[in-house]
Amino acid sequence: MVIQDSYITIAWLVLLIILLIVEIITVGLTSIWAAGGALAALILNILGVPLMWQVIVFFAVTFVLLYFTRPFAVRFINTQREKTNYEGIIGKTIRIAETVDNIGQTGRAVVNGQEWTVRAEKDDEILMPETLAKVVNISGVKLIVRKYEEE
Repeated sequence: MVIQDSYITIAWLVLLIILLIVEIITVGLTSIWAAGGALAALILNILGVPLMWQVIVFFAVTFVLLYFTRPFAVRFINTQREKTNYEGIIGKTIRIAETVDNIGQTGRAVVNGQEWTVRAEKDDEILMPETLAKVVNISGVKLIVRKYEEE
C-alpha cells in the first residue's frame, strides 16, 4: 500500500506542476485555481488522508477558488487589455470607397489596410464614394455606418 501512496503523491505533484506550467505559459488565469486544488490534495496525501477525500478536496478547493477569486481577478488583472481589430473600428471615422446602398447591396471601405463590406445604418441612406462615415456597429463581416457629421 505504501508504493501506491507514493504514486498518488507523485501524481498530485505532477498535476500541480503541469497546471502551474500551463498558467505560466498562458498568463490568462486558466489553471491557477486547479493548481490550488492539486496543492491541497497533495498536502492531504502527505498527511495520509484517503484518496477519496483527496479527490473531493481537489474539486472543492478548485471550485471555491474559482468562485470567489475569479470575479476579483477578472476585474483587477489585465485591465490594460487592448481592443481587438474589430473592437477598435467601432466609433472610427472612415472614408467610403464604393457607393453604400443597402437595397443594391453595395458598399466598401478600407479600414486599417483591410477591405470591409459596408452597409448604412438606415436602409434608405446612400453614401457616395469619398464620403466620411462613422462606424456604429459590426454585423458579421460588415461595417454598419452612418454619415459622419461634425460634433
